[in-house]
Amino acid sequence: MVAKRLRNLSGVVAVAGLPFLMNCGGGLPGLPGLPGSCPADISDPSAIMSANFGLKGELEGKVKAALAAGAELKALAVEVEADVAGACGQLAKDLGASDEDVAPKEEGPGKKAEAACTAAVKFLGEVKAKANISGGLKVDVVPPKCAASMSAMADCAASCSGNVDPGSVKVECEGGEISGTCEGKCEGACTVEAGAKCEGSCSGTCEGSCEASFEGTCSGKCDGKCDGKDSKGAACAGKCEGKCDSGGKGKCGGKCGGSCSATCEVTGAAKCEGTCSGGCDVEMKAPKCSGEMKPPEMSAECSANCDAKVNAKVECTPAKVAVKFTGAADMEAAAKLKGALEANLPAILKVTLGMKGRLESAVGSVKASIEGVKGVVTGGGDAALKVGGCIAASLKAQVDASVSINVSVSASASASGEAGAG
Repeated sequence: MVAKRLRNLSGVVAVAGLPFLMNCGGGLPGLPGLPGSCPADISDPSAIMSANFGLKGELEGKVKAALAAGAELKALAVEVEADVAGACGQLAKDLGASDEDVAPKEEGPGKKAEAACTAAVKFLGEVKAKANISGGLKVDVVPPKCAASMSAMADCAASCSGNVDPGSVKVECEGGEISGTCEGKCEGACTVEAGAKCEGSCSGTCEGSCEASFEGTCSGKCDGKCDGKDSKGAACAGKCEGKCDSGGKGKCGGKCGGSCSATCEVTGAAKCEGTCSGGCDVEMKAPKCSGEMKPPEMSAECSANCDAKVNAKVECTPAKVAVKFTGAADMEAAAKLKGALEANLPAILKVTLGMKGRLESAVGSVKASIEGVKGVVTGGGDAALKVGGCIAASLKAQVDASVSINVSVSASASASGEAGAG
């Protein structure tokens, strides 16, 4: 009877080289009320992990984790494409593009990011040609720093692996540094957020000013002395001593004894009221890892699920971009180019430089999770009957998400390369 019903099922598709029964949401056709039918929405990882597929033993967990990984990757792809499309689109518009110029001409994974970055590359080329910078255009970049929550990885690993206390799951950070809140002595570098008092080195784009006892470079108004002479509030190309007021557009970098509206980094601080990285004499709270996180050994499906889930919530400090040029034939065009790049390139570099490796890892691990569920559909039987359609739909979404991420990363790289910050 089951064999006869299976022969009558329609919608057979091939995904990742395997045949799957294509259906999801409410069970397979002709078999209403089948135990373990798909959740109503397989794009919801929580719904997937809390569902009952009616499979036996370890297979239940493997299938749920693989489906959840696909859902997490899809969400990550949507976010990345939106970020890249937004940053490239704004860069293009700041250089003269219209909404129509940055809009995609066709639908598909990553097409919004591709269209926006293609427009950015085009208008970058046009404005650079118009500016005709004979003395050279230099784009100095301090790359973004991206870190993911180690606590979130531990929670995900515990939840996916079964009844395990998240507090007992130890996550290691490899190839990077750990940062977080240090309630003891910070033995590394302490980064104080904008507006806080800083007794150290202040650097970054100032939305206001570096107050009191400032010593360093200031591309805004220097209220004090410039290279030892009264600056009278003018810009200072040399060493500014006193107060640096950027007016929201310039940069300051140096020692700041008061409040700093940019970022302030202090090395070897006994007490850190900001983010401590590199070491703390007590256990850090809310630790983040800038490298690769290694939780205890778990299934490929759980690893893929957690990798995609945690990387979707990665936090990045913005890249710092400073554009310099000399000998422009059209100063207005050159100024437009400088302003557009300094305003929009950091958001593009978040993906190009900050998240590229993490995204590749997430795509690779989700792809690997497919191997864990091949037997469900290739082996036929009860398991294939229960979840074949769900897996087919999920794997199609995983393929589209992977394409979208690859296109978005490639598009961001083309724009940053054209800008001179590849």
